[in-house]
Amino acid sequence: MDIAAITSAWVAGWTVSRGTPAAVAEPWGHRIDVGLPRHVVRHVLPTPDAAVVGSLCARLTTPYSWLKIMAEPEEAARWIGEGWTVPDDPGFMMVKPLDPGARPAPPEGYARTTEVRNGVVRVRVLAPDGTLAAQGRIAPTGPTAVADRIETDPAHRRRGLGSNVMLTLEAAAAQTGAGTGVLAATTDGLALYDSLGWRHRGPLTGIVRGTV
Repeated sequence: MDIAAITSAWVAGWTVSRGTPAAVAEPWGHRIDVGLPRHVVRHVLPTPDAAVVGSLCARLTTPYSWLKIMAEPEEAARWIGEGWTVPDDPGFMMVKPLDPGARPAPPEGYARTTEVRNGVVRVRVLAPDGTLAAQGRIAPTGPTAVADRIETDPAHRRRGLGSNVMLTLEAAAAQTGAGTGVLAATTDGLALYDSLGWRHRGPLTGIVRGTV
């Protein structure tokens, strides 16, 4: 998959995972009308450049409008207009062939639940006291599936829970017919995903319009 195909797959799965309207095709990529107070609209640009980013920054005046661009943060910082900022945490687009058989049992003492809601597979791992220890979701959209909102409570890290959630999600998505997983990783998640065979395919930088 080239970066345009990866981006399209990610956008399709992200909208399903987050329950937003379907993305709208734009000359520069995709527009998602998210509709949240601090995330009003998202424009995703698979092949950004200074002219396109600058034009969008000038046109989008609503606070908490976002651009997600497949470029390094240093490039984004040079392209943005007044009132826009590049948050500190960079992102990374990653892909992986999905394995339908990799679904290990949770660590001893933990319990795992899996449910499908509105086409999204959701996995939760509960600690021995019943509190939420880890969770994640994956949204299959045909041949691809997008992993999203993978989280492990700090008190339960380094116990294999993140791997357990991911492998369970991957197997569930593969069993729907999806062959390739796509996700947007943060710096904190890179080591986990790399250890599970996910491969970095390019940078993902967020740009946000501040309040006025």
